[in-house]
Amino acid sequence: MSRLLNIEERPSATPARPSMKAFLALGFRPLYMAGVGWAVISIALWIYAPQLLGAPLSLVAWHAHEMLWGFIITIAVGFLLTASATWTGFNPLQGRALGTLCILWCIARVGFLLGGLTGFWIATAAELLFFLGAAAALARVMVKGRSRRNYGLPALILALGLADLLYLLAALKGDYALLMERFDLGLIGMAVIALLIARRVIPFFSMRMVPGLKIPMLTRSGHVQMVFSVLALIAGVLIQLTGIPMTPGSAPHPLPLVMAASLLITGLISLGQLLYWQPLAVLRKPMLWILYLGYAFIGIGLLAAAFQISHLFDPALLHGVLARSATHVHLIGMAGFCVLIIGMLTRTALGHLGRPLALDRSMLASYWLMLLAAALRLAALWPSAISVHLLHLAAAAWILCLGLYLWRFAPMLIRARPDKPASVAAPKKTVAQPAQAR
Repeated sequence: MSRLLNIEERPSATPARPSMKAFLALGFRPLYMAGVGWAVISIALWIYAPQLLGAPLSLVAWHAHEMLWGFIITIAVGFLLTASATWTGFNPLQGRALGTLCILWCIARVGFLLGGLTGFWIATAAELLFFLGAAAALARVMVKGRSRRNYGLPALILALGLADLLYLLAALKGDYALLMERFDLGLIGMAVIALLIARRVIPFFSMRMVPGLKIPMLTRSGHVQMVFSVLALIAGVLIQLTGIPMTPGSAPHPLPLVMAASLLITGLISLGQLLYWQPLAVLRKPMLWILYLGYAFIGIGLLAAAFQISHLFDPALLHGVLARSATHVHLIGMAGFCVLIIGMLTRTALGHLGRPLALDRSMLASYWLMLLAAALRLAALWPSAISVHLLHLAAAAWILCLGLYLWRFAPMLIRARPDKPASVAAPKKTVAQPAQAR
C-alpha cells in the first residue's frame, strides 16, 4: 500500500501516445473504463429503452444483474487486480492475459443483452470464466508475495461468481422472490469485500492527505465486522439451500433472524468505525469525504437490510418503504457502493497514473452528480405521483456523472504514466512490503 500513491513526480509536458501496452498494463485501466462505460449504457437502456432488453434475463432481472455484477463488482475486480500488485510486488494480470479477461467480460455483457437461451448460456460461461480467471490471478500473487492477510480475497471473488450463477439460474425460473434473495447474496458478498477494502484504505488515504491526522486501524473491530458479515452470508446460503421462505407472514425460523442480527451488528460496527475516523477532519477534502459518505451508507443500508429480513416491524410503517428489498438494495448499492466507487475511481486512478492528487472541476462535479443521482433514486422509492420523474432525473445525473469520468480519465487510461513512460508494468518485488500494505 505504501507505493499505491507514489504520485509526486511532475507530469511530462508532452503527453504520451495511446498505447495498448499501457492500456493493458494493470487491471484498473481496462476494467475501470469498461465498467464505467457499461454503467452509462446499461442505465440508459434500462430507463429510456427497456423494450430492447430480451429474455431470459430481462427488465428488472437484467438491470439488477448488470448493476451489481456488470458494474460494481467489475470495478472491485479492477481495483483488486491493481492493488494486489502493490500489496505483493507482483502484477497479477497484464498484456494478453488481461486482454483475454476483458474479452470474456465483453462476451458476457453482449450475451445477456441480446437475449435468447444460446446467448444466455454463452454469456454465463464467459462470466464464470471471468471470475475464475480473476480469482486464480489474485491467488497466484498472494501466495507468491506471501500476502497472508489477503488470502481470503480470491475465495471471495469465487463466492461472487457462485452467487452470480445462482442468480442467473433463478432468472431462468422467473421467480422474482427467489431472484431477489439470491441478489442479496451477491450484494452481501460485495459488501464483505467493500468493507474489507474501505476499512484499510480510507484511514490510510486520510492520514496521507490531512497533515497530523492520526486514525487507529481498529483491527479488532474489523475482525468482528468480517466475522458477522461472513456469518450473514453463510446464513443466506443456508436459507437458499434449505428453501426457507423469506416472505412476511411466513413461519418464523432462526436462520433469517441470524442473518438479520449479523447484518445489524455489521452495520453498527461500520458506523462506529466511521466516528473513529474523525469525519470532521476531512470536510475540506472532497476526495476523502466522498469515501466517508459511501462507507456510511453501506452501514445504513445493512441496518435497513436487517430490518427487512427480520420482519420484526409493521410492514405499513413509512408506507411500506422499509419492508421493500429495493430500499436496502439502493441504500447499499447506490448510496453506498456507487458513491464509494466514484471516489475510488478518481483517487486510485490518479495515484496509479502518476498524476497529482487534485480534483479539477469535472471530477468534483462528478462527485456531486453521483450524490444527486443517489438522492433522487432513493426519493423515487417513496410512492408518489412524481416517482417516475425522479427516476428519470436520477438516471440523467448518473449518466452525466460517469460520462464526465470517462471524458476526463479515458485519455489517461490509454496512455503510459507521464513519470514512467518507459515502463508501465508493476515492478517486481524487490523489498519487503510494510505490514499495513499486506
